[in-house]
Amino acid sequence: MGNPLFSTKSVDKLRSDAEYSYGLKRSLSAFDLILLGIGGIIGTGIFVLTGRAAAANAGPAVALSFTVAAIASAFAGLCYAEMASMIPIAGSAYTYAYATMGELIAWIIGWDLILEYLVGAATVSVGWSGYVCAFVKNVTGHDLSATWTRAPFVWNEATQHMQATGAIVNLPAMFIVLAVTTILVVGIKESARFNGIIVLVKVAVVLMFIVAAAPFVRHENWVPFIPDNAGTFGRFGISGILQGATMVFFAYIGFDAVSTAAQETKNPQRDLPIGILGSLIICTVLYIAVSLILTGVVHYTKLSVPHPIALGIAATGMRSLEVAVEIGAIAGLSSVMLVLLLGQPRIFFSMARDGLLPPVAAKVHRRFGTPHVTTIVTGSLCAVAGGVLPIDILGELTSIGTLFAFMLVSLGVMILRLRRPDIPRSFKVPGGPYVVPIFGVLTSGLLMYTATTNTIIRLFAWMAVGLVIYFTYGVKHSVLRTGREPPVPFADPHTETPPPRLVD
Repeated sequence: MGNPLFSTKSVDKLRSDAEYSYGLKRSLSAFDLILLGIGGIIGTGIFVLTGRAAAANAGPAVALSFTVAAIASAFAGLCYAEMASMIPIAGSAYTYAYATMGELIAWIIGWDLILEYLVGAATVSVGWSGYVCAFVKNVTGHDLSATWTRAPFVWNEATQHMQATGAIVNLPAMFIVLAVTTILVVGIKESARFNGIIVLVKVAVVLMFIVAAAPFVRHENWVPFIPDNAGTFGRFGISGILQGATMVFFAYIGFDAVSTAAQETKNPQRDLPIGILGSLIICTVLYIAVSLILTGVVHYTKLSVPHPIALGIAATGMRSLEVAVEIGAIAGLSSVMLVLLLGQPRIFFSMARDGLLPPVAAKVHRRFGTPHVTTIVTGSLCAVAGGVLPIDILGELTSIGTLFAFMLVSLGVMILRLRRPDIPRSFKVPGGPYVVPIFGVLTSGLLMYTATTNTIIRLFAWMAVGLVIYFTYGVKHSVLRTGREPPVPFADPHTETPPPRLVD
């Protein structure tokens, strides 16, 4: 475009860079990526947000909300798969935007992804805390002190202001974030192994809930399946289904996180599309099944709690199964946090490699092979957010950030199909360069439109902060603009040699 703000990175250079690990360890297989995707997708949507979306927006039609979100995710997932097979490098939507729409747009989407992962993990930590409290009460008969297990503020919909709860901080939420952060610093393979074990546990628990609760479904709880609109946009009716889809869309962030692990994957051109699409298909089926059974067992008006699945099992009278579900939810939400907190430091890593953030964000631990500095910073900020902010604000912010990323990735596929049809693609979206990408943009854009005004305002406030950082630091240090060498990603750049070229 002739403007440095819209200068793009060379796709050929990106593909060449993908052959280097830059200190990261290539140890993930396609199966590991599918488990990472399931680890990031199956969790908050089922164990936390299903109940809130049903009670506040869609009623029993929350199953349709998941279907709408899944359709939008499918379009975006196909686009992600093509991009990941073509540019298998850490950075996800940020890197794809840099190659297609230029540096300014890349910065905007990178800054958006930082919000998406940070707030997403914080949201999950609050849900984790809710299930821990329910578990302790079931086992001991005593409630944990609300002073130390709730956020000090909640959002009052009537007054549109924050309201004090009398609590001090949500300590369990902070604890789990710091524990997961420690695991992530130790290594990617160890993290993937930990995630794999938890994924097997939580999928077993989800299937157990479906089988055990199905006989207790009361069809009258599904009537009316789509409650009449309450007079406000997003409060039931068709608009409620759409706004419910916007809220639960956050649940599908997991496959985005898969693409951030590109430089830690053994065969990224083949394995990334498998990981992205495989995890998306498996999780969509489970989401729809669980939401139908949950609203059939418990009337939707009673589901606005941090632990709706536990409430559903309690309604069946199966006390032993209730404890098992709570254990599965606690483990499952831990793996979601692991995947989200794995993704964000790798966004930082890519942005720092491009000079848009300080070089310290690109440092990789010599022994563990992880971006330890940004992992620790991310975990610390997330712990604070989870400790003091309410789950509704956190969940809505994550969803709108995810939708924005999906829109830009869909656009990027269309742009590169037209500009660079010569680039090898081991996976292509079906239907040519227009059909799937355009539907990806339209469906994500429609769900963004249904977000609440306050959520949109918070997103733009975050973007304004990001633009200040970009124009005061990023513009001056951009590797693309200045021609400088990218920062060396080791803890001690003076004693380390550059990373060798990878040979599989």
